[in-house]
Amino acid sequence: MNPIPDIITDPSKRQEFVLLFDVSNGNPNGDPDAANAPRIDPETRQGLVTDVALKRKVRDFLVLTRSIPIFIQSETALNVLKSDAATKLQPGLSEVERKSKKPNTRLRTQLCADYYDIRMFGAVLATGDKEDRLNAGQVRGPVQITFARSIDPILPLDVGITRQARTTELRMTTGTTEMGRKTFVPYGLYRAHGYLNPYLADRTGVSSGDLEALWDALRNLFEFDRSASRGEMAVRGLYVFTHDSKLGNAHASSLFERIQVPPANGVHPRRFGDYGVLVDEANVPPGVTLTRLVG
Repeated sequence: MNPIPDIITDPSKRQEFVLLFDVSNGNPNGDPDAANAPRIDPETRQGLVTDVALKRKVRDFLVLTRSIPIFIQSETALNVLKSDAATKLQPGLSEVERKSKKPNTRLRTQLCADYYDIRMFGAVLATGDKEDRLNAGQVRGPVQITFARSIDPILPLDVGITRQARTTELRMTTGTTEMGRKTFVPYGLYRAHGYLNPYLADRTGVSSGDLEALWDALRNLFEFDRSASRGEMAVRGLYVFTHDSKLGNAHASSLFERIQVPPANGVHPRRFGDYGVLVDEANVPPGVTLTRLVG
C-alpha cells in the first residue's frame, strides 16, 4: 500500500475529510434500543453509523497493528489508568490535588502524552471517587467525525436462523431446534465527514506520526474488523482537504460539496458499481490541496 503523503501529516494545518464505505449483507452498527437492528433514520429511511462506532474501529486497528496505547478500552478501568498516569508526575500529586474538584492540568497533559485517543479524539477525565478524584477535567479532541449516513434509503431484512447445537439435555432428547434472528442490510453506501482542528492539536500534542496512523487506520478501517454479523464492509473513498494555514482557506461545507455521490436513481443499489463518485478537483479553492487516499 502506498505511503501516506507528508502533506496530510502536518498537525499545524487545518484539514477536513470525506469517508465513504459500504456494507453488503451485514449490520454496520446495531442499535441496542431496537434489538440491535441496523440504525436507521425513521424519516428518510437512510442508514446511520455513529461517530463512536467509527472511532472504535480506529482504536481497534491501531491497537492490533501498532500496539498504540488506547485509553477507552474494556480491559482496564479508566480510573486505574488515570492513577497510573498520576504516578509519573514529578513532583507527585499532593493529597489536596488528588481530592480537588479543580481539573489538574499536569495530569491532563500526562494523559494526553500517554494515550493516542485522548490526544486525537478527546475524553472526559473528571471521573473518580471522593477520596481519590484525580480530576483531569476534559480534553477537546482535535479530530472529530460525524455520524455516517447512507446515500440511499436502506431496507434492513430480518431472517430466522437455526442451530444444531442444543444448550440443554432436554432439548437434546426432544430434538427441539433452537431458533434465532439475524438482521442485516443487503447493501448500503455510507458517507461521513471529519475535521482536524490544528489549534486543539497543538494543545493536546498531536504529532505527524499520530496523523499518519489516523489516515492509515481510516483507509484500512474494516480490514481487520471482520465478523459474521457485519457482512462485508469496505472503505470506498477517503478524500482529504488540507489548508495552507491554521485558520484555513475555505469553509468546510464548500469543500465537502466537491465530493458528490448522486443517489442511485432508478435502481436498487446492490453494489458499489451502482454509484458514481464525482470528484471536482478542478475547482478546489486556492490554498487547499485535495489528497485521494482511497478512491
